[in-house]
Amino acid sequence: MLVYVADKKQFLHDCDFDDIEDVIQSKFKEITGKRVAQAEVRSWQSSLSYVAKVLRDNEIAEDIGIGVELHIPQTSKRIDVTLSGYDAEGQKNVIVIELKQWEKVQKSTKDAIVVTYLGNAQREVVHPSYQSWSYASLLEGFNEAVYSGDIHVRPCAYLHNYNVDGVIDDPHYSGYIEKAPLFLKGGTDRDRLRDFIKTYVKHGDQKTLLYELNNGRIRPSKALADSLKGLMDSKPEFMLIDEQKEVYESTLAAAKSASPAKPRVIIIEGGPGTGKTVLAINLLVQLTSAGLTGKYVSKNAAPRKVYETKLVGSMTKSKFSNMFSGSGSFVDTEKDIFDFLIVDEAHRLNEKSGLYSNLGENQVKELINASK
Repeated sequence: MLVYVADKKQFLHDCDFDDIEDVIQSKFKEITGKRVAQAEVRSWQSSLSYVAKVLRDNEIAEDIGIGVELHIPQTSKRIDVTLSGYDAEGQKNVIVIELKQWEKVQKSTKDAIVVTYLGNAQREVVHPSYQSWSYASLLEGFNEAVYSGDIHVRPCAYLHNYNVDGVIDDPHYSGYIEKAPLFLKGGTDRDRLRDFIKTYVKHGDQKTLLYELNNGRIRPSKALADSLKGLMDSKPEFMLIDEQKEVYESTLAAAKSASPAKPRVIIIEGGPGTGKTVLAINLLVQLTSAGLTGKYVSKNAAPRKVYETKLVGSMTKSKFSNMFSGSGSFVDTEKDIFDFLIVDEAHRLNEKSGLYSNLGENQVKELINASK
């Protein structure tokens, strides 16, 4: 889903004469049938005006594509702004821009995490550069238009209200800032962002690449599946034995035969130490390698991180991190959008989602609804 798409000329016209936030709100309601929270409308109004300032440069082509609120595969998240065009050599490029109105954060010792004021409280959230890079990784790993169409995804983050303070750009986050450059408040960084844009979308594409992204089939790339499968090599802790292997093969067969017309739910029981989580990780890898789209889901973050770390071999976040999800993120997920979901420790699921357990109807129903 792509809520708004235009070229630079039309986008600037909508910003100057038609109140861009109203244009996008109208299109969002038209496409989804849902209303948008006023906080999000205000963020469009503020942040997109700064994007317009950046694009007011005669060296940025009038016919580059500009998309707002592009849906990300495997998630309910949307990319704030996506720019499309060709570089000087004719390479297809899309630039993913994560926009934030933040003015201050606190450093965290955790990987890719900062602390900032959101929802009337100080909260731990991912660093904007990590967020943008992770979105780009999902497009590269799961949008067929990207990996089969030779489209390069270039992530970055733009915090237009944030003054340089040595915290948001602390060396602790440098690995992710290198992957997704960080641009902050002021004319110097605005010029840096302009140069970044002109490097990758020097020539316009008349929105062609945005339409390709929007219509790209969602399935894991062979490169991602092969690299995920390669992580299992030489790791005896993931070896399946006895009943584990029997259940594994039965579950694979059921998953491959499932469809929206004939959905399947498999319940796997076993006491502590019987290898249910080892089985779950094997299923995640094998079903992804079979070209199916899915996730490993659990209520608590700690066990997810333990098994992601065992699989990947590193505590830092990786391109596979988005394949591990909490159970409360499926409230608004489209029906049957996933081929499979593997829910570890399903007996521990909450009834409802959200910080105050007030979102959705029932997590079990939502998970079943989201997957074949």
